[in-house]
Amino acid sequence: MRILSFCCFYSFIVCFEYICGTISKQNVKREIIITSDGSTTIYMPDWDEQYHSKHGAIQEAYHVFIKSGLEAHPSKNLNILEIGFGTGLNCFITLIEGAKNNLTVDYVGIEAYPIKEDEILQLNYVSELEARNLAHKFEEMHLFPWDAKQQVNENFHLTKRKQFIKDIADINTFDLIYFDAFGARVQPELWTEEIFGKMFEAMKPGGILVTYSAKGSVRRAMQTVGFTVTRLPGPPGKREMLRAVK
Repeated sequence: MRILSFCCFYSFIVCFEYICGTISKQNVKREIIITSDGSTTIYMPDWDEQYHSKHGAIQEAYHVFIKSGLEAHPSKNLNILEIGFGTGLNCFITLIEGAKNNLTVDYVGIEAYPIKEDEILQLNYVSELEARNLAHKFEEMHLFPWDAKQQVNENFHLTKRKQFIKDIADINTFDLIYFDAFGARVQPELWTEEIFGKMFEAMKPGGILVTYSAKGSVRRAMQTVGFTVTRLPGPPGKREMLRAVK
């Protein structure tokens, strides 16, 4: 019991220090792990948190952001905002699916703490997605300079912003938001009315926001700022997820 209590207390201190700005994600111990569908993700043992679901990183990305987001939007010309660019998985899958469905995509990925080059090299998304012909595109996405719009292909542009979520100030810009921040247990300040108010303002009327979270407090925060929110079946390992419409 004492050991368990100490571990819980230590995790609390690590999270608190991150929120206060005394440490960053780059200073927290990180490991590359294999999730249940064979795809990789980054795991932080001090927080017991990972960038993607342990039940399947690729499965989660497709279920939450592609099936429930990209495929649910009627437009063929999309401005997409991703909250938590991270490993680049959601962006890479959107590139693949956008090409299949003849979409024109202007993609903006927000990330305050970019992952490291040695971590990028250990990610197996190209092989797991059977997209070896696009391996150079996945590499380019991570090598592109920050805060500059870059052309990935004829119909896909990417802007990576090295930015804190609280500093987003876009107005009526995005058709679709992938809200893929760390969970509220680790970063509760990212799941508040203030943050979802920024998301609401950043979206065009009719825009869609999708997230893996299904917490009641998250749903209520979304509704308070004006979203119409629907619970949907969740990805493997989760009973539900949320989709919000402006």
